Amino acid sequence: MNALAQRTALVTGAGSGLGAALSRNLFEAGARVVLADVALERAQRIAAEIDPEGQRTLALACDVGSEESAREAVRQATEHFGGLDVLVNNAGTDVTIDLEQLSVADWDRVIATNLRGPFLMSKAALKPLRAGDGGRGGHIVNIASTASRRAWANASAYHASKWGLIGLSQALYAELRSQGIRVSSVIAGGMKTPFLLDRFKDIDQTKLQDPANVAQAVRCVLTMPRESIIAEIMVLPLQESSWP
Repeated sequence: MNALAQRTALVTGAGSGLGAALSRNLFEAGARVVLADVALERAQRIAAEIDPEGQRTLALACDVGSEESAREAVRQATEHFGGLDVLVNNAGTDVTIDLEQLSVADWDRVIATNLRGPFLMSKAALKPLRAGDGGRGGHIVNIASTASRRAWANASAYHASKWGLIGLSQALYAELRSQGIRVSSVIAGGMKTPFLLDRFKDIDQTKLQDPANVAQAVRCVLTMPRESIIAEIMVLPLQESSWP
């Protein structure tokens, strides 16, 4: 039996890259998918591609760093599909700059999206997730990065946000499992997505992976038997340059 059939999943940052791959994979697994993105038109485009008839998708505008926006996204998702079973905190941003030039505004923007966002989305989704998966409890998946395990120059805000996200995930796992809510971290290595390709024109794409591969790993995490959980998983290109 397909464990995701008739389940509702909300994916943030769903308008491109890994978020789009996640939405496509979950839809193919039979889930109803809420595609949330700060740019509504991007989410709408992906939703139309994977579900031309619009039967099992809903595209929403959502700024995950805004408490009001996070609450509204969860409200619309649960009202439209009658509940929420899965939350994938995927939305992310970065700024590549040295500490001396890094502005406070850019630091706050990265932290707001990458760390405050998963906190706000998880908090907003807590009540419907308690009732998720037929009353057994839903699942939160936080998309982290090898930047949560190893540091490189000119990315202090990104590293701080992703290390913090791992800490948040572990804390939520310990707190929410008694309520039936499972929490997992997916540490993704470099992917062939606009997140990297648009910023680093000379990047070696042979050392990057298809985001569809990471999406498949997330699907595996979500379909584990209820008595077990993949609390943390690392998915890397075979020739990953940032790990080990």
